[in-house]
Amino acid sequence: MPASVLRPVLGALGLTQIRYVDAVRRGRASGLVAEVYKQVERDFGVLAPPVALHAPAPEALAAAWMLLRETLIVPGAAPRAAKEAVATAVSLGNSCPYCATIHNNALGLLGGAGAGGSSRPDPERDAGEAELEGIVAWAMHADGRSRPDRPPFPAAQTPELAGVAVLLHYLNRVVNVFLRDVPLPPGVPEVALPMVLRVLGWAMMSASRRPHEPGRSLDLLPAAPLPADLSWAAGNPAVAEAFGRACAAIDEAGRRSVPEAVRDLVLVNLVGWRGGPRGISRAWVEDLVGGLSERQRPVGRLALLVAFASYQVDPGVVRGCRLVGADDRTLVEISSWAAMAAARWLGGQLPVSH
Repeated sequence: MPASVLRPVLGALGLTQIRYVDAVRRGRASGLVAEVYKQVERDFGVLAPPVALHAPAPEALAAAWMLLRETLIVPGAAPRAAKEAVATAVSLGNSCPYCATIHNNALGLLGGAGAGGSSRPDPERDAGEAELEGIVAWAMHADGRSRPDRPPFPAAQTPELAGVAVLLHYLNRVVNVFLRDVPLPPGVPEVALPMVLRVLGWAMMSASRRPHEPGRSLDLLPAAPLPADLSWAAGNPAVAEAFGRACAAIDEAGRRSVPEAVRDLVLVNLVGWRGGPRGISRAWVEDLVGGLSERQRPVGRLALLVAFASYQVDPGVVRGCRLVGADDRTLVEISSWAAMAAARWLGGQLPVSH
């Protein structure tokens, strides 16, 4: 099947995986959403559900795509295999099987971890190459493992590899909320996963071989300064610009959709956290939201879970936000802000060279 036909078919099937909010179909997209969709299909190879799920909040959509393009897709100092190893490792650490499966599949196609088409991601077991093993150990968040004191790669690669790590800490959280555990449309049996991964991998790798000029996505959002906690990105102008613009857009989304008391609660509780589980139940969430007003508690519950345990978000958590007036845009913006707050905090724990 020609690529011009296959891409929209894959994109349409991907949109059926989105839950809790109405997907914006390709044919109904307009303005900023339509432009992002066009860029994603051109540069990523397929309309990726982890990006498209943001479409009810166009600025968050542009932010997610901008970071994905400028850190992972655009060729630079870091090889694509190293980026995919980081993406897989972070996804495993965050218990995000969807992203781990996609990126481990890409890594296998590049000849690294997962080679042989395995749909069971395990970069620690499969990496094989010493440099990728070191990168995996660097990227895994602190859950009992000892992390290297210094990064196992040249300083010139820091903006891309640290950028991919922060991006995946962000994407894992929103994906755990709005997508299923496996990259399959509803009703498709998991036995079809290897075939689907082959087709997706073909589309992604075909797109990766085309030239990708740095910074082509930046005009999607207004210019903004690079936050101080992301200073490691400064060595790559396009990555630095992408993080400045994307974080400003997501911060504004937070101010619009997340009450200040909830934002403060999330940020205070991030301090000192090293990425491990908060508890096997959600009792810790109920303790924390007890100090919020009754109308703020559902939003606080969603924001805290997205930041600290996104895999625990369930229909009841989303329903609670709906009952206090959250529409699709608000749900995406709450999740986007909380996910980025956690991603930036965890990114700050990575040993980096400037």
